[in-house]
Amino acid sequence: MSLSLSAALVATFLTAAVIFLLRAFPFLLFSKKDPPPLLRFIEKYIPSMIIAVLIVYCLKDVRVTVAPFGLPALIGIAATAGLHLWRNNAMISIFGGTVIYMVLRWWL
Repeated sequence: MSLSLSAALVATFLTAAVIFLLRAFPFLLFSKKDPPPLLRFIEKYIPSMIIAVLIVYCLKDVRVTVAPFGLPALIGIAATAGLHLWRNNAMISIFGGTVIYMVLRWWL
């Protein structure tokens, strides 16, 4: 099945409009009043929980009994934490730690 150019453009613009409205909805909803306590809880604690889950997911396949003994993963995590403490910028931390991990995986 193939789409015509006009159908593909309509689908693209409708998708963009829906995504824009979904992203704007919380700002429109809470622009005049404070968010409820549940949303405050989520805002405060969920990012840390997600990071913990991601660390566990990233380390699930690390084999510490075979060389290089998980060293690239541990150095990558330490680099990510160090970059975040140094620059306090999530993008620099994530990309820097990923680059260091990938180089170490290739090199070791």
